[in-house]
Amino acid sequence: MENLEGWLTLYLTPGLGGAGCRNLVDHFGSPAAVMQASRQDLLRAPGRINKNGCAAINRPESRIAAQKELEAAAAAGIEIICRDDDDFPEWLLNIPDPPLILYVKGRTATLKSPGIGIVGSRAASSYGLKMAEDLGSQLVRQGLTVISGLALGIDAAAHRGALRAKGSTVAVLGCGLDVIYPTANRKLFEVIPDHGAIVSEYPLGTRPDSFRFPARNRIISGLSLGVVVVEAAQRSGSLITAAHALDQGREVFAVPGRADSFKSTGTHRLLQAGAKLVLNINDITSELIHLGVTDKAKKPAIKSTMPPAEELNPEEKKILAQLEVYPKSVDDVIVATNLAAERVSELLLILELKGLCEVLPGRQYQIKQ
Repeated sequence: MENLEGWLTLYLTPGLGGAGCRNLVDHFGSPAAVMQASRQDLLRAPGRINKNGCAAINRPESRIAAQKELEAAAAAGIEIICRDDDDFPEWLLNIPDPPLILYVKGRTATLKSPGIGIVGSRAASSYGLKMAEDLGSQLVRQGLTVISGLALGIDAAAHRGALRAKGSTVAVLGCGLDVIYPTANRKLFEVIPDHGAIVSEYPLGTRPDSFRFPARNRIISGLSLGVVVVEAAQRSGSLITAAHALDQGREVFAVPGRADSFKSTGTHRLLQAGAKLVLNINDITSELIHLGVTDKAKKPAIKSTMPPAEELNPEEKKILAQLEVYPKSVDDVIVATNLAAERVSELLLILELKGLCEVLPGRQYQIKQ
């Protein structure tokens, strides 16, 4: 606790920042040694700590702030760990600019389990949401943890998929753990700690300012063996996560989308640059086997229980051939098949009951993956 309080004191000292703290501790050997150093020694230390930062280190206000933070975290059921703690995930120790402090609500041990990051567009299509949720479910069935950022769209779908399959998931936030953001994901925020953890490097009360999220993304990738990008526009925060993954020596996977969809421009660029194509769970687990990751990851992917196409009659096959992962209206199917409207509706219902297609709002239909 004393070492943690020392780290937290430095971390909350105005004018230091994460890089300043790290430089000082690396130079003097420990937080305690930093706080015992003279002003002259502090000013001579690498990193060029300014006079105001040096003066703030030994002020009583810094220690009081750390003590209050520890008390507030304990009252909220939040654990604070520093990089010297045994509970600190090794995955993060060797990445560029590793976090010094982590606030954790939930199962801290989850941070050390092998995991895969899933990230993507906030304004995701139904196809993207379904892919993210299905991959989340299938990954946890392979004994892996799903890691994402609790954002709307793909992130939330990945978390839901993991929870649906009763697996573990980690949400990395770009704000304090006492700030629920986005509020639309309040239910996930409340449920995830029972099945994994929500994590942040930011002190309690920190607001979700936009500049914090690119930094947050390096922790998502740092905790992961690899990152799967599901739908990302040309300029997307998900691509920042992918870039962090590459810098950290992690695998980068991408799920293809429609060639004419701006929501998949970023993922297609990743594929052109050498990211690994993901059509199903096997494309991820086979790479993990190649890397010699876990025995659990060597399990075969879940096989589909849908009836094979040869068991369908000609009309059912004709309808199914018109369906895609992107929704189509009943009218589009009628025009494409030249069948009567009543017959098309009947056949679509049959295919839905057989688990081969699904209906979306507005009588839109898509093939079930």
